[in-house]
Amino acid sequence: MPSRASATRYARALFDVALKESDPVQVERDVASFAGLMSSSAELSGALTSPAIPTSAKRRIADTLAARLDVAAPARKLLLLLADRDRLALVPDLLEVYRTRLLEHQQVVRAEVTTAAPLAPDRAAQLQKKLGDITGRTVEMTTSVDPAIIGGMVTKIGSTVYDGSIATQLARLKEKLAM
Repeated sequence: MPSRASATRYARALFDVALKESDPVQVERDVASFAGLMSSSAELSGALTSPAIPTSAKRRIADTLAARLDVAAPARKLLLLLADRDRLALVPDLLEVYRTRLLEHQQVVRAEVTTAAPLAPDRAAQLQKKLGDITGRTVEMTTSVDPAIIGGMVTKIGSTVYDGSIATQLARLKEKLAM
């Protein structure tokens, strides 16, 4: 089974259990802390993902780290299960899927806005509020600058892209004139 599919299944199961038995936000923080430790230490990551290390040793390492981080019970159980199944390499993907599921549960949507020039903070706040009104959700917005779009903006919400850039409008006009 592909690792992304496995990570998705584990993340969904963890989220469902966290909703029933714990605080899903705390579980996200706990898994993020564990993933952060893995990514910050090449030795630790190697020990937890190497096929040469016995699963019993991986379980002891994961258990010790979970205890030191004071990880919530659902996250701890999952980390130990992943260690037993030699699947700790899934933690980063699992965390990403879990975060997406948590945002959906909290009615939060991510928006990426690209403009030709930097947005003033008050304009960015207005845009964020407007996007929230349109989507009916709380918007977590990031902005970036790309002078190539000439003017206007490109907004990506989830997998949907709203392209109101001058560059795209000019390209469409050029296409129509070439007909």
